Amino acid sequence: MQSSKKPKVPSARRGRRNGRPLSWEQLLAPLVLVAAIALWDLVVHLAQYPAFILPTPGRVWARFLEAWHSGTLQMHTWVTLQEIFGGLALGLSVAVILGYLLAKSRPLEKLLSPYIVASQAVPIVALAPLLVIWFGAGSLSKMLVCALTIFFPVLVNTIVGIRSVDAELLDLMRSFEASKWQIFKYLELPAALPILLGGLKIGVTLSVIGAVVGEFVGADRGLGFLVNLARGLFDTPLMFVALFTLMAIALLLYLIVSGIEAWLLKWRWPED
Repeated sequence: MQSSKKPKVPSARRGRRNGRPLSWEQLLAPLVLVAAIALWDLVVHLAQYPAFILPTPGRVWARFLEAWHSGTLQMHTWVTLQEIFGGLALGLSVAVILGYLLAKSRPLEKLLSPYIVASQAVPIVALAPLLVIWFGAGSLSKMLVCALTIFFPVLVNTIVGIRSVDAELLDLMRSFEASKWQIFKYLELPAALPILLGGLKIGVTLSVIGAVVGEFVGADRGLGFLVNLARGLFDTPLMFVALFTLMAIALLLYLIVSGIEAWLLKWRWPED
């Protein structure tokens, strides 16, 4: 007797893990990158630009190898990474805690929101010199610049995420006499997590900008300092190396947060 049970069709995600060939959408990004590099090389050769204006990809790659083998690139990258992680830790913790308090207290929000919003009218490039004067040219001032850069978007996403919790579910948990910690752990945090992680994605990319802005103002180490140094020496290939390293850091941080998001929110996209 033939079974009436239908065969199970594997999901697209499981099929990729089992060795299904890459689709054209997955190949599009590397193909665009290769085409952009080829176009860049073609423009330089056709226009005959000197290296201090626009170097060829080959010159940039050679300068990257030189900076890598000398240890210069690793040293400056490590300094910038320390500033980024320090700024992320400070900015995220303050933004999430304050955002939760503002989301739970309307009077507190009405009191502090005008000042928080008004503070965003001050460009970070104008505030960075003051922070360097107050806290010195060391890593602390760069961390503070980085923290201030990511503070507002993470704060707003935290407030929106906490307030997106279903009011009926909140009343239900209160009817079961759940504690504030239980409400936060089992309802508010899971419900707000997608929006919070969206704010974190924005924050990690902005953190790179904040660290570099601080290094532009006053520093003797870091990738921002390396860009300034290369500009002063008309070493444009080295400037490209530093800029591409910053882009790689931002992309890596974004991918890390995306991986954390996929792991924490896998219940939202079941495989079966």
